[in-house]
Order: sequence, then structure tokens, then C-alpha cells
Amino acid sequence: MTDPDALQVLREVEAELDTRWPETKIAPSLERVKALMDVLGNPHRGYPVLHVTGTNGKTSTTRMIDALLSRIGLRVGRFTSPHLQVVTERIAIDGAPISPERYVAAYRDLEPYVSMVDDASDVRMSKFEVLAGMAYAAFAEAPVEAAVVEVGLGGGWDATNVVDAEIAVIGPVAVDHVDYLGPDITGIAREKAGIIKPESIALLAEQRPEVMQVLLERVAEVDATVARQGSEFAVLNRDIAVGGQVLTLQGLGGVYDDIFLPLHGAHQADNAARALAAVEAFFGAGADRQIDVEAVRQGFASVVVPGRLERMRSAPSVFIDAAHNPHGAAALASALEDEFAFRRLVGVVGMMADKDAKGILEALEPAVTDIILTRNTSPRAMDVDELASIAQDIFGDERIVVEPRLDTALETAVQLVEEVGDPNEPLAGGGIVVTGSVVTAGEARTLFGKVPA
Repeated sequence: MTDPDALQVLREVEAELDTRWPETKIAPSLERVKALMDVLGNPHRGYPVLHVTGTNGKTSTTRMIDALLSRIGLRVGRFTSPHLQVVTERIAIDGAPISPERYVAAYRDLEPYVSMVDDASDVRMSKFEVLAGMAYAAFAEAPVEAAVVEVGLGGGWDATNVVDAEIAVIGPVAVDHVDYLGPDITGIAREKAGIIKPESIALLAEQRPEVMQVLLERVAEVDATVARQGSEFAVLNRDIAVGGQVLTLQGLGGVYDDIFLPLHGAHQADNAARALAAVEAFFGAGADRQIDVEAVRQGFASVVVPGRLERMRSAPSVFIDAAHNPHGAAALASALEDEFAFRRLVGVVGMMADKDAKGILEALEPAVTDIILTRNTSPRAMDVDELASIAQDIFGDERIVVEPRLDTALETAVQLVEEVGDPNEPLAGGGIVVTGSVVTAGEARTLFGKVPA
């Protein structure tokens, strides 16, 4: 990422892609992506796919599956969205983002075929549709032996869903992206269930009863096989450890113990259980066949998930987290309260204008002592004064600071956690968590000099 020429060309390609509809504007249909795959010779059919959806935890689960498959010995392609810092993060091969040069080459190879689809359609391909096509083509060219694909939005009509995935993983379903998925959780579940294909294996997180009913109806409709968290697989035990947690997991093929996961929070343990079950199902593990326990331990120990309660520095401790809806914010708050004992914890929050600001702030309130309201550089960012007006009823004026710039907000947060009312009170024990948006977390990660991963 240090070659200035490669980065300049990458920026030029991004400028071209940004003339297309962004991920926040969708014409629900698979026809354009199917047409692109057809003219490319259907590269997505050249390898087996594990497909991951849900409201939260998709990226973490996808990265865990990638790590496990890679440790077992497969060459793996991974597609995730959105990115934190650089768009090349979205397409990974051999556990690392593709290079800017490879990204540009993938786009230029597809460009004439994308134009053909544009000309034949009433709606040009969106940026996300092109990115999905680039990923599928790059995986075929590598070639990979398996691809782990995260759904962008929803499931059934998401651009990634041109694949006939052998394994479908559905995490917890909650209300989000109301503009596109609607406010009805059963309707959202029905859309996400669209990734469950005929004769595939579906791994389902624990769900609200009405959600589970919808998912099981889809399983029956397409004659898929199902395994449910809490029944066929589960987290049996979770102990907090330095830098993460130690797990005992009930898999489809038996019990896997002494698993160190370098991530925080009960929600990440749940993600790990689904990732393990997905990999077991992929290899056909069952009651009489277990994956090598040592490979599982090594795979989980190697997991890296940037922007998910990720520590940026110590003294004071600074974490970033990409929580951007109430469900994700509640999981973050629970992890902070359960696994850390901060003397003072300052939240630095900036979010998008189309998000449930009230729900996110209410979920965070019990976990933080003070909150600094800011904004990221996205044109979709919520105005900081509007965010402050929502926060006042939740936090009160005395706990709120407004800093329109993220870098200034971070400096102010450090000053706050280092303040002490009593000269004998220790300075240690202060913490900062930056959250509210994937963009906010990504920009904070860049400010701390972290390399995209």
C-alpha cells in the first residue's frame, strides 16, 4: 500500500465506481449480476461457497470461517463489506486483502462486460454489484478452493446471492436497514432466508420464535438440512482471558475445548460457534467425525477482525467498534461492562443520518460515563448538533461534549479520561471507545496509524 502510483490508480478506479449507485441506493434484483456472471463464463460456479448473513456479526463470522478453512489447508477467498479503511479489504485471498494493482486489474478486466450489462439494462449496475462480480472473478482466477461470502444487505436479492452456496449461515436477525428491508422482523427474516438454497446446509443462530419459524419454513421449502445454535451446536463455556476469551464449543462433530479467541464479548463466542459449525458442515463432520481439534485451536487463535472492539492503544486504553445499530451497540455495551472495569469510560460517537441514533445511544448509555458526539467525513454523516439534541434526553447535558471533528474528539476524550477529581486518585483505569459507524471506526483506525487488514 506504499506505492503512490498504485494508490493513485486505485483512487481513479474508485472515482469511476463512485459514479454508480452507492450501497445506500438499491434496485432489488439479481438480473444484472446474473447477466454479468453469464458473460464472464460464470466464474462463481468454480468453487464451493459458504454464505453468511444476519443483522450483526457477519464480518466476524466470515473472517473466522476463513481462518479455520485456511488453517486446515484450503486456499480461501473472502468477500466482506463494507470496508473500514481501504476498499481492497473487501476482497481477500489467502487471508489478506488483494493489492491495489490486483484490484485495479480485476476492475479493468470486468469493465467492458459491465458496460455490456449497463447497455442492456434500464438501471446501470451499482457499485456493490460490480464489486461482487470482481470478487467472484478474482476468486476464480486465483484459483481458490472455497469462498466465504458476506451478504451486503438482506439476502435473497443481495448481489452476492447469485451463488448456490453449499453452506448458509444466518446470524441473529434484528431490525436494521428499514428503508430497504422494512420494519417487520419476519419480513426481514424472510429476505435473509433467501440465501438458503436447495439441498444446502443451514446453520442458524438462536432467534426470536417468529424469526426462527420463517427460517425453518424456508429450510423445509427447499429441502435443506438445518443445524440450530443451542441445539445441534453451542457455546458450552466461556472464560474471559487476557486479550480475548477461552471457549469450549459444542460442534456438530463433538466438543472442542481450550479454544483461545482473541476477540471480546459473548457475541463473538456465539459467532465462533456458528463459524465452527459451518466449517464442520462444509467438511461433512458429524457425530462420528470431528475436525482436528488442534487445527481448530490454531485457526481461532489466528483470527483478526479489525474494528470489532479492537484495541488501538493503552494508557489510556482506546478501542474502536463498528457498531451501527441498537443490536450491535447493545452487544458492545455488554462486552465493555462484562470484561473491563474502567474507572472512567468515554464514548466517542459519530453515526450516519439514516441510523437509529436514539436506539444506539440508549444501548451505550449504561456502559459509558461520558460521551463525545462527533461526525465522520461521510456526506451521509449525522449532523453533530442533531445528534446532541437526541443525546440530551438520554445522557443529560453534564455528560455530553460536542466536537465536530473526529481527531479533536479523540484528543478531548484523552483529556477527559486523564482528569481526576482527587489528587490521590490514580490516573490508570481510563478508557475510550470510538463507535457508532463503520466509517467512524475506520477513520479512527487510520488516525491511529493502523494498516488495513
